[in-house]
Amino acid sequence: MSSEPESEKTGPELARAVLDAAKARRQAAPRKRTSPGAEERSSVRRARGYSGPGPDPRDPQAFGDVLAKLVKARGWQRPAAEATVFGAWERVVGPDIAKHSRPIKLDGGELTVEAESTAWATQLRLLAASLLQRIAAEVGHNVVVKLHIHGPAAPSWSRGGRRVPGRGPRDTYG
Repeated sequence: MSSEPESEKTGPELARAVLDAAKARRQAAPRKRTSPGAEERSSVRRARGYSGPGPDPRDPQAFGDVLAKLVKARGWQRPAAEATVFGAWERVVGPDIAKHSRPIKLDGGELTVEAESTAWATQLRLLAASLLQRIAAEVGHNVVVKLHIHGPAAPSWSRGGRRVPGRGPRDTYG
């Protein structure tokens, strides 16, 4: 250090003197003790350096991207694919087939489809292999393995408010 009084120092000499004084105060001050767990908290601090142009994890994200990450993280790929069969039936099988049929139940890879008529049920049975390929291309392989196709459900005469137990109409004729 120089022997000049501090009021006469200028420029770099003044800066050096101020820096030396700060170092001396720091070394003379007692060290602070940290609380238990302070080291763990300090290691969890956020990484710096997010300023500047370019993508940033804090940027707003598209809803579809966030939803895809959530589905993957939770392991919901298969239930989501199964729901696509029902929710996007027209897109999966095409508008012509979707107009005349609808999915009823998906259980264990077996999809039950109801056709609007018995003629359409027959047609869909003939197209079953190509329908399985379309479904696999749209929602993934092994989501639907087998198709059960049936015609429209006939009305049931065995239920209702005016039902009488017994053999039914056969017992009154003859």
